[in-house]
This record gives sequence, structure tokens and C-alpha cells, in this order.
Amino acid sequence: QVHLVESGGGLVQAGGSLRLSCAASGQTFSINTMGWFRQAPGKDREFVATINWSGPNTYYADSVKGRFAISRDNAKNTVYLQMNSLNPEDTAVYYCAATGAVFAPATLERAQIYDYWGQGTQVTVSS
Repeated sequence: QVHLVESGGGLVQAGGSLRLSCAASGQTFSINTMGWFRQAPGKDREFVATINWSGPNTYYADSVKGRFAISRDNAKNTVYLQMNSLNPEDTAVYYCAATGAVFAPATLERAQIYDYWGQGTQVTVSS
């Protein structure tokens, strides 16, 4: 089992920045890929970004490319999501997810392939 805990959400003005953290515990040796998803009220859960647990590969949704950056600190078992140039459309609950399997990048956009999820952290961007 892997336990994920997100933190760092909050209220920010449009154009501002936030950094989310996701701390993993438990059987972290089983993790291959970590991802961030988000869900706005009344909408489906949406892919944001992924990163390999032990390699350099990252993958982003087009809507956040160039504004968000995913990174990790293996020593701390933590994945980060640096979010810059935020706009009201980025308002959502942000979830951290993990999977032990290996998938092609396009498949990593599918929430169904992730085995573990955090409880989510709210990000609200005011205009």
C-alpha cells in the first residue's frame, strides 16, 4: 500500500503562483509513476502532469504546458507541482496519484490506471 498526502493549496490571485506537494509513504519502492490530476465542480477529473519516480521523464497536459512544472525529491518521497501564471480556469481540487505499472505517455492521462490517490487539496484562483 502507498499513502499519499497533498498540501500547498490555497487562494491566489490570477497571475500568481503556488507549489503543491505530495508526500508518499508506505511501499514507495513499488511506485513507477506519480501524477497530478484536478477536478473542478461539475467536471470530470482532468490530467495535469506526470513524472517517473526514478527517471527524468515528465508529461504535461496542453492546458498547463509552459506554466506548470512537476518535479520530485526521492530522498523525501515527495512530488511537487509548481504552478505559475495561474488563471481562474485552474481553480479545482488537485489530486496526487501513483501507479506501479509502466505505461505509454498518452495512457498516463487516464485516471483509471492509477492505483493510489491522495485526498486532494483545493486551489482557488481569483480574477
